[in-house]
Amino acid sequence: MFSKNEKEEFVKKNVEEIKKYKTIGILQLNNIPDKLIQLSRNKLRGNVKFIIAKKTLLTRILETMDYTKPLIKELNGLSVILLSNDDPFKLAKDFRENEIKLAAKPNQIAPTDITIEEGETNLQPGQTVTELKQAGIDVQIQKGKVVIAKSKVIVKSGSIITLQIAKALKTLNILPFKVVVEPNAFVYNNMLFTKDILSITTEQLVKELSQGFMAALNISLKAKIVNKYTIGKFIMQAYNEAVYLGIENSIYEPGIAEKLIIKASSAASSMNSMIK
Repeated sequence: MFSKNEKEEFVKKNVEEIKKYKTIGILQLNNIPDKLIQLSRNKLRGNVKFIIAKKTLLTRILETMDYTKPLIKELNGLSVILLSNDDPFKLAKDFRENEIKLAAKPNQIAPTDITIEEGETNLQPGQTVTELKQAGIDVQIQKGKVVIAKSKVIVKSGSIITLQIAKALKTLNILPFKVVVEPNAFVYNNMLFTKDILSITTEQLVKELSQGFMAALNISLKAKIVNKYTIGKFIMQAYNEAVYLGIENSIYEPGIAEKLIIKASSAASSMNSMIK
């Protein structure tokens, strides 16, 4: 337990520490396995600093500065303060890349279709085979080895995982669940970035920007709006229309002289064939 003086010193020290960083965030540790937290800390060491303390102390640290006060409402349950000089989107991505897979438990909801693939296993014949069959898996013994005879979706997405299926998945070392660390919010340049904003990926953003650009370009072309993106297409369209008009009306201009010669040659060949 900290004494009153130690608490004041802790708050003062970390307030000064926060001022050294561009990005301040909150990470809630509720329901996150210790193994995953340690994995994230090890991989992000040097880029992210963790301030670990009780909610009351973290609150006192954040309430000392106006730009960090919005983060106080994110301190739900066991939480830590994150400090970094990287931008929020990079940090969120770095955290999401650290994940661990977990075994299924009875009565959990399948996150996706869970499939058992056919083929040999490393299992030994015995009680295990009975348990797999009870879970609805087509199991056979071939040359002393346990073999899954046929691939099967054992649990569909959104369905409840039964006790028998949970045991079978564990036996086959199938881990259908994954846990990732996702910061709840960051403050960067006096702007608050919440979890829903941080979930936007670079690929998604580029795709949406491209779609928006193409939609705007099509509208500009149809409405004959001249700008730096449409001017080239309008010039090419005008040129093609002028060439077409010149050829159709046999207007002798240097730019289409060669095309008119080809047209005349084609007409002459056609007349010769008719005369023959």
